[in-house]
Amino acid sequence: MGGALVAAIVVATAFNFTNGVHDAADAVATLVATRTAKAASALAVAVGFTLLGPLVLGAAVADTVGKVVDVPQDQLVAVIGAGVGGALVWNLFSWWRGLPSSSTHALIGGLVGAAIAADGIHAVGWSTVGLVLAALVLSPALGFATGFVGNRGARVALRRATLAVERPIRGGQWLSSAVLAFAHGANDAAKATGVIVVMLVATQHATSTSAPLWVTLLATTSLALGTAVGGWRIVRTIGMGIFRLRPLDGLVSQTGSAVVVLGASALGAPVSTSQVVASSVAGVGGGQRWHHVHWHVVRNIGLAWLVTMPVCAMLGALALPLWRWVT
Repeated sequence: MGGALVAAIVVATAFNFTNGVHDAADAVATLVATRTAKAASALAVAVGFTLLGPLVLGAAVADTVGKVVDVPQDQLVAVIGAGVGGALVWNLFSWWRGLPSSSTHALIGGLVGAAIAADGIHAVGWSTVGLVLAALVLSPALGFATGFVGNRGARVALRRATLAVERPIRGGQWLSSAVLAFAHGANDAAKATGVIVVMLVATQHATSTSAPLWVTLLATTSLALGTAVGGWRIVRTIGMGIFRLRPLDGLVSQTGSAVVVLGASALGAPVSTSQVVASSVAGVGGGQRWHHVHWHVVRNIGLAWLVTMPVCAMLGALALPLWRWVT
C-alpha cells in the first residue's frame, strides 16, 4: 500500500476511535446516571456489544457511506483523507467541550466539503446525501417521540406498581443498554468501513465493495476501544445535564433509542446515535415534567448539530491541498 492510503486508513481509524469515545455516553449514560451500574461494569457491557454489532449487522450502512463521494478514482484517497480528517478535528473539539456532537454529521460534512473542493458540486452523490440528511432529520424526531410517548405510557402502566418493580426495571436497563451498544456498533463502525473499502477499490487493493475481514475488524476494534475509554464529559451531559433521569426514564430512553438506531442500520441509513439518545432523553423529560428539562442544554446541543456539517465541510475543503500534496 502507498503511504497516502495508509495515512488515510489511519485517519479513518482515529476518527472511528473518537466516534466510540463520543458514543460511549449513549450506551452507558443512563445506567451510570441512575446508579444502576458502576462505570466500569457499564463500559464492559457497552464494549462487548459494540464489538458484536458490525459483525452481525452493518454492511448496508457501509455501502451507503461509500456512495457519498463521486470523484475520479485517482482523487479518492486525497478527498476521503481530507474529509475524514476534518471530521476527526471536529470530534476532538466537541469531545473537549463535552458536547454530544454527531460523528455522522461530521463525516458527511467533511466528505462533501472535500469533494466539492476537489471537483465541484457534481463531485457529490447528492441522492445519497439527501437520503442521509433525511435520516439525520427524522431520527432525532423519532427519538424524542419514543421517549415522550414511552414515558407517558410506562407511567400509566405502572401507576399502581410498588417499589418491588424497581428491580426488574434496573435489570431491563442492562438489557436495553446492551441492545443500544449493539445498534451503535452496527451503525457507526460501518461508516469507517465504507470509506476504507472505497479507497481500497480505488487503489486496486480490493475488487469488490464487500469489506475484507481485516477492515471490519479494524473498524470494530477501534470503535470498541474508543467506547472503552469513554467520553465522561458527554456522559454527564446526556445522563444528568438534560434531565435528571431515574431508572424507568433510563429504560424508556434506551429502549426507544435502540429501536430507532437498529431500524436505521437495517435500512442502511447512517444516523447519529448520540443525536437519537439525546433527543430521547429530552422526550422522556418532556413526557414527565416539561419544565424540569434543561432546555438551554438541549439548545446548545442542537446548535452544535446545526454547525457540525458546515464547519466540517470547511475543514475538509481546507485539508484537501495537504492531502493532494501527500498523494
